[in-house]
Amino acid sequence: MRTSKLLRKIRSGQCARVCGLGHYLPFFIRYAAHFRYDAVWFDLEHRAMDQREVQAVLALCRQFDIDCMVRPPTLERSRLYRFLEDGATGFMMPFVSDPEAARQIVRAVKFPPAGNRGIDGAGLDADFGIEAWQPGSTYTADANAQTFIVAQIETQEAVDQVDEIAAVPGIDVLFVGPADLGARLRPGASLDQAIARTAAAAARHGKAWGIPAGTPELLARYRSLGAGMLAYGGDFALMKVLEGCSQDFDQALGESA
Repeated sequence: MRTSKLLRKIRSGQCARVCGLGHYLPFFIRYAAHFRYDAVWFDLEHRAMDQREVQAVLALCRQFDIDCMVRPPTLERSRLYRFLEDGATGFMMPFVSDPEAARQIVRAVKFPPAGNRGIDGAGLDADFGIEAWQPGSTYTADANAQTFIVAQIETQEAVDQVDEIAAVPGIDVLFVGPADLGARLRPGASLDQAIARTAAAAARHGKAWGIPAGTPELLARYRSLGAGMLAYGGDFALMKVLEGCSQDFDQALGESA
């Protein structure tokens, strides 16, 4: 069973580095691994992709030894654990607003006794049966230990119950989604207060917490507050690359397109 880099980081008190991917860009996965990211946040909630493309992305992440954290478009039990069978290392689960939702996710993606994931062993995660079907195999226990669940805190209800969500066994990280959460906070509540409350709940229950950051200053600030998982950089940053190249054209040619 492949060892999760993200889990290794947060279990040792270090900060896991995550970048975002929402398109079928094989080279991006290689670059992320090369530049020492721990996980690719593979967004299938907001992006559409063919199933074979999804499988290829998951396989490439394993090929280049980087975690693939899927944000899935579904809560359907069998569809969730198929992502794991195809090579995903864990999940970024959107809108986990109460502890029962967290428990439902754990039941779906963890093998017994922690959950109710169906056992097959023929997938990429079990080396297509080579690991799972031998005498004395520890495949199911290893899979439970090396796959993770990140619960996104994106609603006022989630903030109100963040302590109870953090207490759910099997939830590894509380991840603040600032855009959705900021749009859903009750009047008078602040995002900074919600972040502080999430960080405190994570600390009380021995879990990590995380958040996306848009600047190096925010990376440093959130890390100073104890964040164990930070998302910074992604395929949409290519827009800035092309912007810079276009400006180089303007300068070199003495004209503006």
